[in-house]
Amino acid sequence: MKEKLELIKNKIMEPLAKIDIVITDINYHTEGKYNFLTIELNKINGIDLDEIVNATNIINPIIDEFDFVDDSYILDVISKERGN
Repeated sequence: MKEKLELIKNKIMEPLAKIDIVITDINYHTEGKYNFLTIELNKINGIDLDEIVNATNIINPIIDEFDFVDDSYILDVISKERGN
């Protein structure tokens, strides 16, 4: 799975870089009976909800085309938490 996640990261990195967004983490995990592909993003000076939505709209078709697992999963695009 690690290789697949790295491939996904490489496929989405460039389109996100065009809007100054970086990937800080990507992982695939199960919680209860649900599988999640979680992609954590960040941007200089933080990232807001509109930018997360925009990034999700970029990521989703790339991920769909790649079809990296047979199981269903939830795409969870989140922002890196800011420290105090």
